[in-house]
Amino acid sequence: MNDYEHCEIVVKKWATTSLEHEPKGDKHTLKDLLFFLHVPRTGGRTYFHCFLKKLYSSSLECPRSYDKLRFDPSKGKCRLLVTHDDYSITSKLPRGRTSMVTILRNPIDRVFSTYEFSVEVAARFLVHPNLTSATQMVGRLQSKSKGASTLDIWPWKYLVPWMREDLFARRDAREARGTNDVTNNDPYNMEDILMPLLNYINDPIAHEIVHNGATFQIAGLTNNSYLPESHEVRHCVDKYHNLGDYMLQVAKTRLDNMLYVGLTEDHRESATMFANVVGQQVISQLVNSKATGEGATVNRSEPSSSFSDSELDQNTNSDDKGNETTTSSDDNEVKQESMTVGKLMDTYEVCISGLRKAETHRRIASLTRISPENFTKEARLRVPQMVLQRIQSLNKLDLELYEYAQGIFAKQHKQTTESLFDTVSSVHIQGLQM
Repeated sequence: MNDYEHCEIVVKKWATTSLEHEPKGDKHTLKDLLFFLHVPRTGGRTYFHCFLKKLYSSSLECPRSYDKLRFDPSKGKCRLLVTHDDYSITSKLPRGRTSMVTILRNPIDRVFSTYEFSVEVAARFLVHPNLTSATQMVGRLQSKSKGASTLDIWPWKYLVPWMREDLFARRDAREARGTNDVTNNDPYNMEDILMPLLNYINDPIAHEIVHNGATFQIAGLTNNSYLPESHEVRHCVDKYHNLGDYMLQVAKTRLDNMLYVGLTEDHRESATMFANVVGQQVISQLVNSKATGEGATVNRSEPSSSFSDSELDQNTNSDDKGNETTTSSDDNEVKQESMTVGKLMDTYEVCISGLRKAETHRRIASLTRISPENFTKEARLRVPQMVLQRIQSLNKLDLELYEYAQGIFAKQHKQTTESLFDTVSSVHIQGLQM
């Protein structure tokens, strides 16, 4: 048996087993536990902060599940899990009692965003005189902190230190030359300041973590997987690209079985559909739980227990050491007993506005440290076609999965629109009959 034949057997076996264990039954009804599989850089933080934190009390959130802070299924009232963990975490979840949701993004835009965020977070550490000082400070903070920071969480625990080291090396090189002159004004190819985008996408670390990341995450085969066979399966798919079709089929089937699949690009429609498909059921479920003495009000002052990725915290700020601090806020909270889909959407609109302002402030403050570097939509449009084609060629699985997700989204959107129309029509008819 040659190597390809061995890999084919390994991947086929994994795919067959995975499909056999897919949950059966009604996928349209919210079950006891809601698992939000957050693909990085898809806008998932807005759904967590502006939807789910308005619905679920902290007491109903599952314990943190980032890397060493693994999910503990023993928590009795655990009803919400939001994490960058991949699908393999479902092996720890109650079988048949878990509903899943996720959001996908155009893979090319997601690669750009991943690169930009890696730079943004890494640049915060340039307030330190050198890399040694920065890493020592991080080590001291991590040893004292009880929470999870960006550097604890997949995939940023790999991507940020990599970019941080590169930024310090280039700054040291400029200082050694005695000049800060920049020879290129293209923010994606400003090699005097940071790693060019082309170098980034061609690096083995990007191949391991970034490219086809959504497919690997939904397949449960990231380098953060719980599955013991994940490394070998991933190695075989990387080595023999045609075997990726098996992984893609598993990922597509899992999307089919999810309660909700949103799209970053269709932001408004996705948010409205989330409120009506997921939010409405959460409201009903929690109100029913409260009636039996199990529920809790939406308002809370305690910090979140399942989602403290500083990338995703609307109230996270960088201090003068490049570190991050978190503050809590109860603004715009709505009592669970009075929550409706309409109020949820109103609260969402206010919340997302605050998130965007905080993100813009944080981004500007960070990129100022590597001025004149500045990422803009206009600059993306000037990226050479050769680089875009390279990103496409490295993300073929994600591109196909995203196209498939668009089909699911269109179908869900149609069903939701028809359902809302039927509800409004029914209420109108009842009003006429009164």
